[in-house]
Amino acid sequence: MTSSTPSARRLTAGVAAAMGLMLAVSGCSSDAGTSDSGEYGAPDKDLKASITYGLWDKNQVSAIEENIDAFNELYPNIEVNVNVTPYSEYWTKLQTQGSSKTLPDVFWMNGPNIGLYASNGLLEPIAGAVDAGDIELSNYPESLVDLYNVGDEQYGVPKDFDTIGVWTNKALFEQAGVELPSEDWTWDDFQTAATEISTALAGEGIYGAAGGMDGQTTYYNTIFQAGGSVIDGDTSGYASEGSQAGIQFWSDLIASGGSPSIQQLTDTTADQWFTSGKLAMYWGGSWFRSALTDLPFAGDITALPLPAGEEQATVIHGVSNVVSADSKNKQAAQAFQVFLASEEAQQQQGDAGAMIPAFTGTQDAFTQSMPDANLQIFLDAVEYSKPLPVSNNSAVWNALETELLPQAFSGERPTAEVTAELAEQMDAALAEE
Repeated sequence: MTSSTPSARRLTAGVAAAMGLMLAVSGCSSDAGTSDSGEYGAPDKDLKASITYGLWDKNQVSAIEENIDAFNELYPNIEVNVNVTPYSEYWTKLQTQGSSKTLPDVFWMNGPNIGLYASNGLLEPIAGAVDAGDIELSNYPESLVDLYNVGDEQYGVPKDFDTIGVWTNKALFEQAGVELPSEDWTWDDFQTAATEISTALAGEGIYGAAGGMDGQTTYYNTIFQAGGSVIDGDTSGYASEGSQAGIQFWSDLIASGGSPSIQQLTDTTADQWFTSGKLAMYWGGSWFRSALTDLPFAGDITALPLPAGEEQATVIHGVSNVVSADSKNKQAAQAFQVFLASEEAQQQQGDAGAMIPAFTGTQDAFTQSMPDANLQIFLDAVEYSKPLPVSNNSAVWNALETELLPQAFSGERPTAEVTAELAEQMDAALAEE
């Protein structure tokens, strides 16, 4: 993934790195609870300060520099230093900075880590800026706003977002003699198309669709579509009938031959199957657009909404901007956070085309970046989106998913048996948080 919002597969790695933070901070912090300050006041225009802005995607730096230039028209004496750390190192570095209370003044945060950093008192609440009317949360998707609310306190301002759709290769549909589904398709329509394409093009090693171990793009969505849940309050939702049905969806797909096997998908991930022209349908995020524009068959790619199960649903996730509770220049940092949340800054980000800005009404540039690919479906999906399931220590039960769910997907064990064991072990993990 090349955009600002890595998939759950990579998110898990980030959370795993952050696990050490909880231990380190809990051991040295005098107050492991949430910060209760949230004090805010817009600075005088002549405030002089130097702040750091931590992030992981160098592809967005040019747009961010435009943001900073515009911010400096308001606050010419606040210097903003951009600190880019590759995602593979970002959370490890943040862990060290969090433990020593030297976090960047403003930095990118994701869903799986917000609970950990907020509950350890490392983030400044944004209540003051909201109360002052300088941040209006109704400008952002509600499900995304909720993702950055911990203990009824809001910490992050959404920066961008992603939803999930089905990227399709129209040429492979035509080659297989299968009609491209309509946008109101169902689970049955999807399974039928996947099996028919795999059967017709088996001699060329081409599959209709693919499962995989990325919950954000695959099984979390079908769990929600079946009326299930991953986390239900403080307990696992995996034991519910809806969650079992959401997992069984992928077991059935693989069993029918509509998808490569779990072992094949371990060796070559679903996105790689798609970009190599060997997959007709790929469940992927809006961020995948940037991996498609230079493909030789880019003109054959179009996106469909996820097929509906009992209900229509997609996972939504996105990055937020947060302020360090220990910032030595907090007023300047909060002023920059407020500016980044503005329509002006979000439009600058959207025009750069690297991601979908979170501010409602600033997303046109994304849909025009592949005008024939029906990218509007990713924006329309916000209406029925559900936040990426997270907890304060998601990495523990993410590891359980990775260990147990392949046994259901491969047919090695019955889905109900696997999900019951997963729910039991996940409950124990959640009880430790």
